[in-house]
Amino acid sequence: MRFGIWEILLIALLVVILFGGARIIPQTAKSIAEAIKVFKTEEKKPVKKTVKKKSK
Repeated sequence: MRFGIWEILLIALLVVILFGGARIIPQTAKSIAEAIKVFKTEEKKPVKKTVKKKSK
């Protein structure tokens, strides 16, 4: 049985996720959660409308 390029890439990706991704995935999830939290708090703040006066 011979493996094609896609099977080899899939196996390599799984190995990277299992061994190297154990540290990267939680950090990424934490940063995404923090970004969502900041976005929601900024969204709730009222927007100050500024009107520029035309100068002659």
